[in-house]
Formats: sequence, structure tokens, C-alpha cells
Amino acid sequence: MSITHRNIKRLALALFCSSLFPGLGLASASAEAMGSSASLRSMARIHMASGRYGKAQPLLEKALHMAQETHAPESEACACMLDLAYLYKNQDRLTEAETMCRSGLALQQKTYPQNHPYMAHTLRILSDIYRRQARYQEAASALERAITIVRDVSRGDDQELAPFKVDMARLLVAQGDFIHADSYYKAAIDIIEASYGPKHFYTAKVLASMAELYVLQERYTEAEALISRTLPIQERVYGPDHYLLVPVWLIASRIHQAKEDMANARLFLDKSLVAVENHAGPGDPFESDVLIRLGEWYLLGKQYDQAEDTFRKVLQTLEGTESPHSDRIATALNNLAKVYIGQGKYAEAQPLCQRALVMLESVYDPDHPGVADVLETLAQLHLQTGDTAEATKLKQRAHEIHMHQRVVDVPVVTAME
Repeated sequence: MSITHRNIKRLALALFCSSLFPGLGLASASAEAMGSSASLRSMARIHMASGRYGKAQPLLEKALHMAQETHAPESEACACMLDLAYLYKNQDRLTEAETMCRSGLALQQKTYPQNHPYMAHTLRILSDIYRRQARYQEAASALERAITIVRDVSRGDDQELAPFKVDMARLLVAQGDFIHADSYYKAAIDIIEASYGPKHFYTAKVLASMAELYVLQERYTEAEALISRTLPIQERVYGPDHYLLVPVWLIASRIHQAKEDMANARLFLDKSLVAVENHAGPGDPFESDVLIRLGEWYLLGKQYDQAEDTFRKVLQTLEGTESPHSDRIATALNNLAKVYIGQGKYAEAQPLCQRALVMLESVYDPDHPGVADVLETLAQLHLQTGDTAEATKLKQRAHEIHMHQRVVDVPVVTAME
């Protein structure tokens, strides 16, 4: 089954017209002045909704050029910029995405009254760009500013605020604050299900994000229940083998691996590999995530040669890009160190662990779960080399970090104070 034209149109509307820029600029611009660029944007949005970013890019770039050359209303040029920012973000071209988003925001500030709700949705994109760059303080500031705007114009309406709570939860997950992220998700999901419906595409995307958090917390039964809900919904929209299902497949793979169901874990990995290879080939934004999971699958099966080759490919891919990928690079380094420990190559494992630790500590606070993962690898290394005292100390520190993230009695967030 492939994506139907009707589903594509529905998805494009849901992702862009409603979720990001509801009616952005269309009411104020004449059809004659903006028709051509707006038509190109509409075509590009359909491509973006199905993950065909390469096909959307020339259309949006042409639309922006056309809007600027024909002196179209500023609202139309602004819409082109923000669609391009969203596109570049999803292509992992984060520097270009930030530049375009800031340009769009500046134009909005000239075009619309102060703190117009459109600006809140632009700030959501900017916050997500910062999150992907590991610029967490700036991401939080942009998102908090967006929340303030929405709260002021909507008088604290829960339905309007719910997507911003989801964004805050995703940011907290990236920072390793799983407990408060869970609180934000719980505050948002009931409202989202009531507003959109339990089988709506946006509801499914939020459930998938929650499942990813639960996997990180090793709450596999809860994660599996959410994935069993979200996967059929996304498959109905995209089709059963679509590239944009990769993030959900990777979550499913981790759940099966935790259950020691290695065959099904590999099945979801193979589907992900095929989708990434068919979609864009090397350099795809999902490629490193898929390869890291594949390397972990090899590592768990003690297939050290295959694991080493896979993690080295991840490092080669990520270290050759302009975008910051500290978390993924550190994960690959840490996993490669585990490979060398399994092979008895202790001298080669040590510098990889140290490099991963320095990288993570430069981005995260000392209690980040990623730091704990590296500490556990270092503990294993010290244990193998006979330093039991240091191994015990490192394991205890890692244990404290992990246990801190598994506390479940934090009150649910009910307001965006």
C-alpha cells in the first residue's frame, strides 16, 4: 500500500497549515500578487509531508526567489522563509535552517502586531533547531517566549498550549531530564486525544515520542503499548514501508531487543535500513540512528567485527558533517569502546571512553543519562583491568544517575509557568 493522494493532502494540511502556520499570510495577500509562489509552496508542502525533502527544496527556493523578485506581500515572503527553515531543519542543515528561521521571524515582527500568534509557531521551529544543535538554553528561551505569546492570546487555553508542552517534553528528553519530560507529556496527551481524537495522526506522533522516552527509562511494557497504538495509525497514513516510519521502527526494535526477541529486533532494523537507503542514500538524517541501533544489535550478539565496522561507519558519517552530533558521536564512541573491551583491546577502549565523556560533559550536565552510560563502560573497563575499587565507584555513580531518572512520583505539569 502506498500513500494515497487524499492522505497526502490531509497530512500536508495537518502538519503545516494547522500545526505550524495556520493560514499564514494567506488572508492578507492578493491571489494575483502571490499566486505563483503560493502554488509552489503548496506543492512543496505535499512533498514535505511525505518526507520528500529533496523534491520540495527547489520548489521552496524558487518560491522565495519569486516572492522577492515580484515584490509579493511580506507575508508571502515570510511564509516561504519559514517553510524553508522547516525543510532545512529536517534535512539536518541546521545553520541554514536557523538563518532562514531568523529571517522569517524578523519579517513577521515587521508585518504583524507585536507577539502575534504566528510568531509562536516560528519560535517552535527555532527552538527545535536549537535543540538539535544541543543549544538547550537558547531552545528553552525560544520555547518559553512562544508559550508566553500563546498563553496571552489564548487566555491559557489547554488545547492551544498542548503542542508546546509536547515540545518542552522533547527538549527535556534531549537534556536527560526524563522525569519532568514525562510530566509534560502526561499533561498534554489527554488534551491532545480529546482535541484530535485517539486515532489522529498528531496523536500518534506524540504517543511515539512518549514511547521513545519510556524506552530510555526502560519502561518497555508501557512503550510497547504505545507503539502498538501509533504504528497502525502511521502505517494507514504513510503506507507500511515508508521512510518516515523509521523512528517508530527503531523504537520497536529496541523494545524487541529488551525482550530478547532478537529476530524481530533485526526485522525492524532491516526495514529501517532499506527505507533509508531507498529514500536518500548516504548522509540521510536517519542514517546514523539506524546504524547505531544495528551496531548495538551486533554488539549484543557478540558479533564484534560487524559491530566495529558499523560504529566506525557512524563516526565517519557524522564527523564529516557540519551539523553538531555530540550525542550520536559519543554513543558511537562508547559502543566502539564496548566492542574493544569484548575483544580484550583495553588500551584501545580507554581513549574512546574518555573522548565520549569529555564530549558529553561539554554539552550536558553531570547527571545526564548519556554520561552514566559512559561511566558504566569505564567501570567495565576498570573491572577487566583489575582496578576493582575504581570500577565500583564508577558503577555507583552511574547507578545514582539512572535511578534519579526512574523516579515516578513527580506531579504532573498542569500549567506552563
